[in-house]
Amino acid sequence: MDAKDRAILKLVQGNARLTAEVISQEVGLSPPAVQKRLQKLRATGVIEREIAVLNPTKMGAEMTIVTEVLLERESRAQLDEFKRRMRSAPCVQQCYYTTGESDFVLILTVRDIQEYEEFTQTYFFDNSNISRFKTAVVMDRVKVSLDVI
Repeated sequence: MDAKDRAILKLVQGNARLTAEVISQEVGLSPPAVQKRLQKLRATGVIEREIAVLNPTKMGAEMTIVTEVLLERESRAQLDEFKRRMRSAPCVQQCYYTTGESDFVLILTVRDIQEYEEFTQTYFFDNSNISRFKTAVVMDRVKVSLDVI
């Protein structure tokens, strides 16, 4: 990966709908060269996905919640099971397996506190391997990004 690839990636991570023509003007390459580089970046997995970022409030998810989860036991099977359940939970936007005081950090978007309570009852209270969890309600979305460069 060279400086041109990085310049292309910086533009695309901000707006994946930019045309090769627009990108080419910004990075000093021809549109076909930009398209070839983008194809290679996709094929090698540097670009994992191209997605639309939705405004959760406009979609009815008024609350963002950060939850730290501590497991009772950390066997490979139990970790895999927890990860699988979090991947399938619609309100979980992000799930990180972490070091430190908690085993997992979750970012969730929910309609209201009742939906979060339902989530905890389904995914935490009915799971004997959940030792405890700690919840923080987000008051303001100061920065939301998945930018790498």
